[in-house]
Amino acid sequence: MQGYQAGISKFTTTDTVVFAISTDDLETNKRFAQELKLEFALLSDTSGAAAKSYGIHNAERNMAARSTFVVDKTGKITHVEEGSGAIDIAGAASACSRLK
Repeated sequence: MQGYQAGISKFTTTDTVVFAISTDDLETNKRFAQELKLEFALLSDTSGAAAKSYGIHNAERNMAARSTFVVDKTGKITHVEEGSGAIDIAGAASACSRLK
């Protein structure tokens, strides 16, 4: 998330909304967002519903696999980064710049 915060300007110029979703509870996410001085929303998915619907929920650990999704204005997923690639903003920033 620090990489996304550091590169937030790459998204604000592309009519893009950035947010993160975590399976941590609201208070944990609030503290984390404050510590990192995040300028984008950090949402709580304590039930794992969002993670399950995107196919990235790890039931054994009750957490989501690190992933980045770029979703266009029609709701279509146009780009996915998983694992360590999800930390690097380059792929998502490039995909957002191609959205119309």
